Amino acid sequence: MSDLWEIERECGEKGYRAVCGVDEAGAGPLAGAVYAAAVILPTDADLPGLNDSKKLTEKKREELFPLIREQAIAYAVRWVDAGEIDEINILNARMKAMELCIRALDPPADFALIDGNRDAGITVPHMTVVGGDGKSASIAAASVLAKVSRDHYMQEMDRLYPGYGFAGHKGYGTKAHYEAIARLGPCPIHRRTFLKKLRLPEQDRKEG
Repeated sequence: MSDLWEIERECGEKGYRAVCGVDEAGAGPLAGAVYAAAVILPTDADLPGLNDSKKLTEKKREELFPLIREQAIAYAVRWVDAGEIDEINILNARMKAMELCIRALDPPADFALIDGNRDAGITVPHMTVVGGDGKSASIAAASVLAKVSRDHYMQEMDRLYPGYGFAGHKGYGTKAHYEAIARLGPCPIHRRTFLKKLRLPEQDRKEG
């Protein structure tokens, strides 16, 4: 396994003292907000098994979630909802959520490690790290906070909009989810721009 602290150490050698990792969750689903998190970790953080959230079991993510929040120097979770995703597109929504997180950190970050290869709208000194959630401890921690926070949100949306199975598929385009949309039509948290190619019951009613 790679050294998850190497990038943070290199930033420290350049004089940065408050390096945050930033990641997002939920860019691909058909429904729900896109979430992002930013985390500043102390160098002595004790987070057993920390890794890219996608490589962790749900149980392990849930175990790390409170540990990260307890040990972080600062953390923030922010989101952009489905309506705004439709208005500004998912890439801009992802970057907006990330920037909102960075701005919300208290104490603030003096450098940000951004997962991926996009950095539009990021206003603090930063660098992008492709596959950063498997290379940087702070990005990995952010990936866990973003993923678990979004999962909890989708569980709440399942209670608010029953019948779609949000608690199970978290809004992703599974067969069961497409069947639910075909049966029930979209609900207020569906991303209409993600459903353009899907023939919806309401379209049939208009044409009938």
